Amino acid sequence: METALSRKLDLTGRKALITGASGGLGAHFASVLAEHGAKVVLAARRREKLEGVAKELNDTGRQAEVVEMDVTKPETVIAAFDAMSAQEDGPCDILINNSGVAAGTWGHETSDEDWGFVIDTNLTGAWHVSKTAVQAMIKANKPGSVVNIASILALHPSLQAGAYAASKAGIEQLTRVMSLELTRHNIRVNALAPGYFATDLNSEMIESDYGEKMRKRIPMRRFGDYSELDAALMMLASDAGSFMTGTTIVVDGGHTNLPL
Repeated sequence: METALSRKLDLTGRKALITGASGGLGAHFASVLAEHGAKVVLAARRREKLEGVAKELNDTGRQAEVVEMDVTKPETVIAAFDAMSAQEDGPCDILINNSGVAAGTWGHETSDEDWGFVIDTNLTGAWHVSKTAVQAMIKANKPGSVVNIASILALHPSLQAGAYAASKAGIEQLTRVMSLELTRHNIRVNALAPGYFATDLNSEMIESDYGEKMRKRIPMRRFGDYSELDAALMMLASDAGSFMTGTTIVVDGGHTNLPL
């Protein structure tokens, strides 16, 4: 039975770009959005992996296409949006900024190269993609939603994560500023901050003794399942969250509520 809420969650006719969509959370986010009717555009550096994800979605009757994009290279970002804008349905009206890397080293031992790679990908890259997406939305007179994937490390410190935490804290503030700037264009900007979920970035840590200690410190005593991010993602991406902007939704099993 169709309800007012189900209509707001329906993304039929919408076009969503997901960066870092060749696997992990990015591929999952693409599947969720496609399941709710969106045409999804999968973006990452590894085209072969993207095509595998797109095939799985298209084989189930959903709409998916791929575009090569390295978020640290603005020319590839611009080329991708030019190609989308040239299509009949125009540029995306939903952007999921999911590309991310990490460097698990002590701050005083982090190399300039590792620091630059993390900041360039997680923060500067997200800014490049957001800027280009928003410019395309405004030119096409499209309302839109930008969802930046942040992290609980933007809210609480953790050892050997200085570059990553700094980049995600930057994402939090970028989200707030862009939300204020873009409301007049009917574009919402929010963030989703996951706690510990098994991804390509942290699978080695999660399976280690340190990861087991981390699991025991989470109030729910477990790591998250990808599906537990779905409701928050849809709230921010769809009209269900039409009065939300500049907000960060934390999904972490209560991890950030731990007492000092």
